[in-house]
Amino acid sequence: MAKGRNKLSAVMVRQAPAGKYGDGGGLWLFKSSKDAGSWVLRVAVHGRLRHMGLGSISDVGMKEAREAAEKWRATVRAGNDPIKERERAKREAARNLHMLKDVADDFFEGYKARLKGDGTAGRWFSPLTLHVLPKLGKVPVANLDQVDIRDTLRPLRDTKPETMRKALNRLNLVVRHAAALGLDVDTQIIDKARARIGSGDIKSGKIPAMAWQDVPAFFKTLDDGSVTHLALRLLILTGVRSAPLRFIRDDQITREKIDGHNLDIWTVPAEMQKGRKGKTEAFRVPLSAEAMKVIEQARRLARDGYLFPSTKKGVVSDMTLGMLMRRAGLEARPHGFRSSLRVWLAECTDAPHEVAETVLQHAVGNKVTRAYQRSDHLIQRAALMVRWADHVTGKSGNVVQLAEARG
Repeated sequence: MAKGRNKLSAVMVRQAPAGKYGDGGGLWLFKSSKDAGSWVLRVAVHGRLRHMGLGSISDVGMKEAREAAEKWRATVRAGNDPIKERERAKREAARNLHMLKDVADDFFEGYKARLKGDGTAGRWFSPLTLHVLPKLGKVPVANLDQVDIRDTLRPLRDTKPETMRKALNRLNLVVRHAAALGLDVDTQIIDKARARIGSGDIKSGKIPAMAWQDVPAFFKTLDDGSVTHLALRLLILTGVRSAPLRFIRDDQITREKIDGHNLDIWTVPAEMQKGRKGKTEAFRVPLSAEAMKVIEQARRLARDGYLFPSTKKGVVSDMTLGMLMRRAGLEARPHGFRSSLRVWLAECTDAPHEVAETVLQHAVGNKVTRAYQRSDHLIQRAALMVRWADHVTGKSGNVVQLAEARG
């Protein structure tokens, strides 16, 4: 027992009337009445007297108060402020409460109403429960690291690419949910992880995609000026889906001055878009100079206002575009160029997540954030599409010879 300490007894703590009672070593009992009181530690920190509350006598017993007092005295002896150290510890503990698993569960609870049968089958959430949460579930969401995500999911790239893709997409939604909760998270961490996983991940999904490094060599082969070649060129240059591309009309192309910039714009009608029920807004696609060259060539072949007509009637079919690539011995399909573009955006640009996603006409954020975020990032997207066109046409110097098709 330290000299001059532990002066109080349990009986005194319990029965003493209102007043101040010293236990020694700076520990005091402040009683406001016979039945109510609190423990206070007085310590000198850097020449300044500090009063540190240790709790009420109803919650903290005498033994516990003495142990806490000794703990904080040791902190003072180490040259630290015990009150600041306790606040720091509280903040750390609060952050650690937001484990990835807890945030993921909270997100899924609110999201499952959008899923068939409220997601009761569990299949939507299973990429996380099976492949992410067992390794990263106890990591505070603020401490998530793209290297850890890469190491967790990269083994799936070659064996279960679709599962890896789903896990990354669902994890991205969880990270966005954490940001909406006000947690300190890196909202671009999934894009960074995808880039670290490598371009092999663009083969994930049901539609095979071409590596972005190979796109320039393929683009160069589309040089005969036919409807099929021109349609594929514009598909690559714009990153749109096949349906609106095939049904593009000359009257959808306009030139507008926006924020001081003269832009060529293709306005895709709402009815030609893939999206949620009730979607009514058209979507503006910025057109690079290279895209406009393709459109000028297509105008000479147009019929009934459609830039890419079929040889018989209507417009060029999706099967026609896909058949050209199959005949070339390629595994990739036309729709896969959207994946090629998205991975290029992640690996070769510093485009913010919301801008990169808008390039592909993906909804960003939840219903509330979308209600406030009305910008379609047109100017930023226009600059990115010029850079993409430079890459596709070999002007960026990154043209890579297409690998020979396997027999």
